[in-house]
Amino acid sequence: MRDERTIVVLDGDETGQELLEESLRVLGADVIGVELEFLRFDLSLERRRETDNGIVHEAATAIREHGLGLKAATVTPEGRGDVGSPNRILREEIGGRVIVRTGRRIPGVAPLGGVHAPISIVRMAVGDAYGAKEWREGEGDDEVAFRTERIERRICHAVAEFAFRQAERTGAKVFGGPKYTVSPTYEGMLKEEMDAAAERHPEVPYEPQLIDATFALLLSSAGDPLVIPALNRDGDILSDLVLPLFGSIAGSESLLVAFESDFEPAAIMAEAAHGTAPSLQGKNVANPMAMILAGAALLSHAGEEAQRAGRAIREACLEAVAQGSRTADLGGHLGTTEFADEVIGRVRAKLEVWAAL
Repeated sequence: MRDERTIVVLDGDETGQELLEESLRVLGADVIGVELEFLRFDLSLERRRETDNGIVHEAATAIREHGLGLKAATVTPEGRGDVGSPNRILREEIGGRVIVRTGRRIPGVAPLGGVHAPISIVRMAVGDAYGAKEWREGEGDDEVAFRTERIERRICHAVAEFAFRQAERTGAKVFGGPKYTVSPTYEGMLKEEMDAAAERHPEVPYEPQLIDATFALLLSSAGDPLVIPALNRDGDILSDLVLPLFGSIAGSESLLVAFESDFEPAAIMAEAAHGTAPSLQGKNVANPMAMILAGAALLSHAGEEAQRAGRAIREACLEAVAQGSRTADLGGHLGTTEFADEVIGRVRAKLEVWAAL
């Protein structure tokens, strides 16, 4: 990682922007005792249209240079020929290879289906269905739509290797995989890299499954910590299922990781796993937990003092929920700002006690 104290902040849209502001309050020097520099780029839909996505390219360059990025949720316009999603551009230009989303138990919140052990989805950051070439031919009922997808072995290698290293760190089992029986040439490439990684990490339990079986067996495997490597779109869908099992899709951060040649992080962009939630905009009811945890995750790569602050933020979030300070999605009554205030108070107290000790 290049710059330990600079975070590139990517402003977004609607509720996504509101939650980003709460996360930045928690990262304030008066809260964590660490002076961070925030370089801000406006990735709102209006600004992306004004610059024809030029602002997105500028933001990606800054994250490559400084190593750490914090992104608000952004609107992806539905119309063909519009600016599209900034995520694909960011992932490609930052050099991101994997996206990691971990569902984990939120203390005091009953998970669904008896799921208690953490489940990490490690998916491709680029390629597959995202950025595929699309076109249509013919008219009326004879019209046919085509899509040309591609995956790269280097990305498959990164997903598989990171998954096994994640499992090694957390005592988890590598579980699941692509539909390699139906698609041995395309999806089989990821399976080949998973098998190769299993040989490099023989101490990690390994249970490959087809993607449809992975969904079916997910709840029956709820007793084990799992790491699930996945294609880009499979992983996107899978993480949207896994995170709510633990109580709320707003309960966990999402990390885009670019690597050095030794698979150490070269750049990390953190964000919430959810979208802009337009129906919640301006109501002060959305849960800022995922965005707060996203900021905390970046501190793990920002030096020893910042790492301690990141731990304090994570503990403060979970302790607040465990002791009844919750937003509506978790069955509580706190608003967005009130929950962030609760976390801020707990972080300050925790760091003060640790300093005294």
